[in-house]
Amino acid sequence: MGDFLIKLVRPDLAFSSLRDFIELGGDVLLAIMLATFIMWALIIERYWHFATSQKGISKNAISNWNERSDHSSWYARRIREKLISEVKQSSERGLLYIKTLVAAAPLFGLLGTVTGMVEVFDVMAITGSSNARAMAAGISKATLPTMSGMVASLSGLFFIAQLESRSKREVSFVEDNLSLS
Repeated sequence: MGDFLIKLVRPDLAFSSLRDFIELGGDVLLAIMLATFIMWALIIERYWHFATSQKGISKNAISNWNERSDHSSWYARRIREKLISEVKQSSERGLLYIKTLVAAAPLFGLLGTVTGMVEVFDVMAITGSSNARAMAAGISKATLPTMSGMVASLSGLFFIAQLESRSKREVSFVEDNLSLS
């Protein structure tokens, strides 16, 4: 625990540890880190959107509907569908990208497993199965990306479910407030 606190106080040690982790896990960890960074940037953007813009978009759709005198004609129903569709599109924008990155992170991890195991087999072919130290480097390159991919995926899984639920609630709110006469 004390070592962790020292690394928090001294950023040079934190970056050194991160560099060591990437060296142990191989180049695939960089792809996992990039995918995770993009995923979290998109998640934060969605939360920011819901906190700042989405209520205004929904209220604008409701006020546009309430300003209309005709709520029952075929044309009015199409306008209602359009307003609901705009709210849905606004609230769901970017969620597919987040879902894709959540699904891709474990696959990047499996790619790291394959490259690590290839390294283990190369060591075994060159030195035989007696060089445990050389094989250990390949095994760490096989296991660390798998773990990192799963952690990255799990970190986004909860938030994508929450964002989808929030989007559905917003669309339902607008549907309920755009009454047909």
